Amino acid sequence: MTALTRNNVQSSGQGSQPILFAHGYGCDQNMWRLIAPAFEADHRVILFDHVGAGRSDLSAYDRAKYATLQGYADDILEICHEAGLTDVIFVGHSVSAMIGVLAALQEPELFDSLVLVGPSPCYINDGDYVGGFAREDVEELLDSLDSNYLGWSSAMAPVIMGNPDRPELGEELTNSFCRTDPEIAKRFARVTFLSDNRADLPKLTTRCLILQCSEDVIAPTTVGAYMHRALPSSAFVQMRATGHCPNLSAPEETIAAIKAFLAKSGGDAP
Repeated sequence: MTALTRNNVQSSGQGSQPILFAHGYGCDQNMWRLIAPAFEADHRVILFDHVGAGRSDLSAYDRAKYATLQGYADDILEICHEAGLTDVIFVGHSVSAMIGVLAALQEPELFDSLVLVGPSPCYINDGDYVGGFAREDVEELLDSLDSNYLGWSSAMAPVIMGNPDRPELGEELTNSFCRTDPEIAKRFARVTFLSDNRADLPKLTTRCLILQCSEDVIAPTTVGAYMHRALPSSAFVQMRATGHCPNLSAPEETIAAIKAFLAKSGGDAP
């Protein structure tokens, strides 16, 4: 099985430089539908599904491989190699932001730049580091997810999305969670919320943009500020968008921020 088939890779656009969009936990490539078309005129747009999500091949799921975020980073690299991608602009939402960091650390020559949307290198508070969750809160969250995935999804998705005045956004995220294979989702949650990649950040030489949302319960402002300090070549944008999914709640602001960064870094068409 090829990586392009396994991860349901889709390609569009008129440009030559690839821009690869990676979705977050409980989502699939459809979450980029309001963002990706804005880049088709000047880029080769690449969308895919992580194994276990969307129309990926569920039979390709390997518990050992995907027991760490590195397994997902390896998939990114396989997609790039099979599709012949170089000089890649990687756009990763939520946990995929750190997956992209790991991929760029492994093969930095493949990547032009990284756009990290709502990233977090560690979700658990640790000494002076404020990740947003006490360890016991994360364990309780994971236990709840294990015992009742659909109930957890219905309760948590609107909180993660934010924007309570726009309930249709929370409903969309709930439905997305519920479409994800529950057993894989449970394991991916543990990998996501228990990961700690803080030590990897200073090693990254690839230039990157951090898009920090306001009132984000998953990746609070303290985390975005920490990443900006830790990443040697990073730009930081505090967005007006609230919640954890600006690709759905504030696509225009998200597009504008990415395009402004690419124009400055030389990753956009003249």
